[in-house]
Amino acid sequence: MPLALLALAIGAFGIGTTEFVIMGLLPEVASDYGVSIPTAGYLVTGYALGVMFGAPLMTVLGTKVSRKRMLMLLMGLFIVGNLLSAVAPVFGVMLIGRIVASLAHGAFFGIGSVVAADLVAPDKKAGAIAMMFTGLTVANVVGVPLGTLVGQSVGWRVTFAIVAALGVVGLAGIAKLVPDMPKQEGVHLRHELAAFKNVQVLLAMAMTVLGFGGVFAAITYIAPMMTHVAGFADGSVTWLLVLFGLGMVGGNLVGGKFADRALMPMLYVSLGALAVVLALFTLTAHSKILAAVTIALIGALGFATVPPLQKRVLDQAHGAPTLASAVNIGAFNLGNALSAWLGGLVISAGLGYTAPNWVGALLAAAALVLAFVSAGLERREKASAAVPASETVAPQPAAVHH
Repeated sequence: MPLALLALAIGAFGIGTTEFVIMGLLPEVASDYGVSIPTAGYLVTGYALGVMFGAPLMTVLGTKVSRKRMLMLLMGLFIVGNLLSAVAPVFGVMLIGRIVASLAHGAFFGIGSVVAADLVAPDKKAGAIAMMFTGLTVANVVGVPLGTLVGQSVGWRVTFAIVAALGVVGLAGIAKLVPDMPKQEGVHLRHELAAFKNVQVLLAMAMTVLGFGGVFAAITYIAPMMTHVAGFADGSVTWLLVLFGLGMVGGNLVGGKFADRALMPMLYVSLGALAVVLALFTLTAHSKILAAVTIALIGALGFATVPPLQKRVLDQAHGAPTLASAVNIGAFNLGNALSAWLGGLVISAGLGYTAPNWVGALLAAAALVLAFVSAGLERREKASAAVPASETVAPQPAAVHH
């Protein structure tokens, strides 16, 4: 794999750390600002919405510059947002800082996916995309647990200052290692927008929203769920997030490997198993051992969907994939925002800290239904295109002799 993929993974590591570390620090942030846990959950929802809207916006703004320069500009925006979060005097300013950082997220992964796929042979594209996303998953094994530990020990503001420093490292890595890849000639914004007329592109994005949304429904409220229901100490949340991250790393690599071989079957298995495991989490959350195993499985099954879904969008939007790729990253975060909001609703309704798991199970099951719909439409399209010529040409009538 090219060294440029390492640079992309470094940037992804910083972005992954800031996206997920807030979940382990929700109780500390809520206490510091004097707000409820569901209100603090807006820091997750706000970030996710920022990714969703920022992905197409920043990608369109970046159509006039090279992909490398745009990736560098996005990392600069990421650094500014995290510094703002670190010094925010009130909750509203912290939320603004999260949104500023989130504007870089979708376009970075969207443009980065296209760059990663262009660096390798056609049969290695999903694996290359998975390699970039490895930075995001490793962040959950190293960056998020350490950030949570630092936040609980010396204050969450220090965590966000460190994340900003990670952004500086990512910026330097991109400047040094990513080749200068100019904008593809002859591809204009109208070509990028035309991809959204493809039903398969829209179905893939809908699967993204619902499938990964199922993961976030449970994981957004993992800290209160594990301390209040499973009986873990506050400090144990760090190690539970390590398990989640390890699951993500494994699932991402497996998803990337099998997506290059059998993309749709990979989605069937991962989405179906994810729905079952999330439903079971309402029961396993009451046992420390079973809860820990379930958290690892949610990470693995959830992230096994990422490389195949991202590759499916690139495949279906071939020729002008950059905007569609970025919007699909926004779709992941639309799912995150939707599920974090729904999870907060069911908790606020008095259904308990395990109630978001049912929300997640239903979302993942809905994504599985869409996967079958998408595959069925694709089979029908291929069958129509392969109709034998003998069936399309009317037979000539036999000669009649008088």
